Amino acid sequence: MNQLGGPSPRKMLKRSEEHNSESEDEPQEFDEETQKALEEIDSCQNEIDALNEKASEEILKVEQKYNKLRKPYFDKRNTIIEKIPNFWVTAMVNHPSISLLIDEDEEDCLHFLTKLEVEEFEDIKSGYRIKFFFEENPFFENDSLVKEFHLGSSGDPKSTSTDIKWKENMDLSKKQKEVITMRRKRGLEAKTFFSWYVDHGDPSSDDIAEVIKDDLWPNPLQYYLVPDIDNENGMDEEGSDDGEEDDAVVIVEEEEEDLDEDEEKGEGEGEGNGEGGEDEGEGDEDEDEQ
Repeated sequence: MNQLGGPSPRKMLKRSEEHNSESEDEPQEFDEETQKALEEIDSCQNEIDALNEKASEEILKVEQKYNKLRKPYFDKRNTIIEKIPNFWVTAMVNHPSISLLIDEDEEDCLHFLTKLEVEEFEDIKSGYRIKFFFEENPFFENDSLVKEFHLGSSGDPKSTSTDIKWKENMDLSKKQKEVITMRRKRGLEAKTFFSWYVDHGDPSSDDIAEVIKDDLWPNPLQYYLVPDIDNENGMDEEGSDDGEEDDAVVIVEEEEEDLDEDEEKGEGEGEGNGEGGEDEGEGDEDEDEQ
């Protein structure tokens, strides 16, 4: 089978030959030169596929190596994050994709989320798990919730999640149908956070899990700081406006000073001309007397 999933050109040619032997009246699909060229292309493609497979294996080895190197820094980062109240819920609510899932009650619950971890399986390609750690809270008994994704080549992809032990009258899952119906009417994402958590319908295309693993987890700080970044931008814009006003004031003051200097010069020149005129007048009178 070729890279696109269809039969190889060699098999297509064989089928064509078998078909031609059964019906001699129909013209041959490819001439001899084209058949030979297609077989050579197929041979080259097989070599390319073999190299691609080898490259994938090498990339996995490199990724495994750097996963081990990154882990101490992820652990250190989580220890520091625990000092900041509501870090993870803030980052999640600020995230453009994850925020669409979270309703008000779930946001209240996620304020008790103290740590989040993503852990890839040893061979990476077979799957990963997302761990949510909670402090004691009024919603459920669990101190951690884990959703795992098994995506190995053996068997169909599947996911599992820890059962949530809801406290009395605090089961948010009972409200899910009502919430989802309301969200659909408003044109919002039909899923909520906890309905996603217990959903195992199609683990191979779980967009939210992929977003958490590949976007939120690698750098949550960028989402935690979103409002502050906006504020900084706003302050910069205001500051730039103030600067322009200051520049305008300086320019006006300089223009006024220039005008004052010109007026003073004009007055000085007028006085000088007046005195010179008087002297000339006196000189003319003396000449007349003589």
